[in-house]
Amino acid sequence: MRRRDFISLIGGTAASWPLAARAQQAAMPVIGFLDSRTPEAVTGRLRAFRRGLQETAYVEGENVAITYRWAENQIDRLPELASDLVHRRVSVIVVAGEPAALAAKAATTAVPIVFAVADDPVRNGLVESLARPSGNITGINFLAAELVAKRLEILRELVPRAARVAVLVNPAEAARTQSTIAAVETAARTMALQIQVLSADTNREIEVAFDSIERERPDALFIGTSPFLNVRNTQLAMLAAFHRLPGTHSEREYAQAGGLMSYGSNIADAYLQVGIYAGRILRGAKPADLPVVQSTKLELVVNTATARMLGITVSPSLLARADGVIE
Repeated sequence: MRRRDFISLIGGTAASWPLAARAQQAAMPVIGFLDSRTPEAVTGRLRAFRRGLQETAYVEGENVAITYRWAENQIDRLPELASDLVHRRVSVIVVAGEPAALAAKAATTAVPIVFAVADDPVRNGLVESLARPSGNITGINFLAAELVAKRLEILRELVPRAARVAVLVNPAEAARTQSTIAAVETAARTMALQIQVLSADTNREIEVAFDSIERERPDALFIGTSPFLNVRNTQLAMLAAFHRLPGTHSEREYAQAGGLMSYGSNIADAYLQVGIYAGRILRGAKPADLPVVQSTKLELVVNTATARMLGITVSPSLLARADGVIE
């Protein structure tokens, strides 16, 4: 081969490398991740989600990219953020919470959507049925509303003298708030409990709610499941401790932060399943063929140090049933 031809061959090959690299990068699927909170608030959930992706052989930055959109606790921004992900032609949209799921569903009927929601997705209009979601959407249900009665029952077992219970909910999530209050009212009637509903969707409103608690002096606190309230477990646990108020939450982080008890789905396990579903869709599965998964891994966590501080005796039978005991 002549020297001139050899140089031309090398030059042409070198020039094609950037094009090949760009083509490979363009071929990498992109997941859109939409959440009403901040990235700092869901670090553990993201780790579990990425583990789920890895189970389907997808690793962020290697063979899949993730575009994140955070509403920073401003729910009214979710429709705009969902539309942005659709316009970016992501391969699948992963959403956390009912408001984000509903925003994504309204934004597209073509891009596959995988949700993680606390309430019944059929009742909320996300899917037609659990077994056959139909359309472009499926996901995981935490069963928060279905577990309300059990949470109240365990709280009553821990605090048998309780007659009045304050219920803290987030008014910005109207559908979830309504279902929570309805479930609490039904369960409270069977236990002869009076309830007082308090609302908060800002830090200031949480403080106002606890000012009301200080005045009214309820016997216990029931914290509704909500992305906004969930990420404030430490704040809520500290306020409950300051007011010497036994409280219950659906997430174990509340008990770990000093709250009396938690009972609910294992959130990490649920987000792992979300990652698996997202990976399966990237490999060609259709959302309509993936049944909505209802959490089966439930956990009861009791903080016995808080119980002692509140003068509460935890029965041996309840301790034996607990999946976690914080001493």
